[in-house]
Amino acid sequence: MIEYFSQNLWQVWAIIAVVCLILELFSGDFFILCFSIGAAVSLLAALCGASLTAQIILFSVASVLSVLFVRPIALKYFHRNDPERASNADALIGREGVVSMTIEAGGHGRVAIDGDDWKAVSADGNAISKGTTVRVVNLDSIILTVETIS
Repeated sequence: MIEYFSQNLWQVWAIIAVVCLILELFSGDFFILCFSIGAAVSLLAALCGASLTAQIILFSVASVLSVLFVRPIALKYFHRNDPERASNADALIGREGVVSMTIEAGGHGRVAIDGDDWKAVSADGNAISKGTTVRVVNLDSIILTVETIS
């Protein structure tokens, strides 16, 4: 069995590359992906008939170069860690919608934003009629505070 793998090292590199890709799916930090790229380079070297020493050196060099050059690019485009970026319901603040059920003075109504219907109150306490375009100024749990757009 060892003799078979020594004659077909490309299969070992293919297994390493696939295992690294599977592990990358669980981590998501693009670090293990760099070793998969190194294994793919070594796989190509093995198919071209390079020695085991050359394959290991190529694996090391390609992995290090991937960590230095590929990983930062992948992180830039796939991991946008913007601390100012609002998420979930907080992303509604500043959005515009249309009143779908009249907001009563001092009471509640409903506002439609992107196909979702939200319970809403008026920011100034005045009534806002159905069909009026409004902007979300605050969010309290699941109740939007809105103001009319002039």
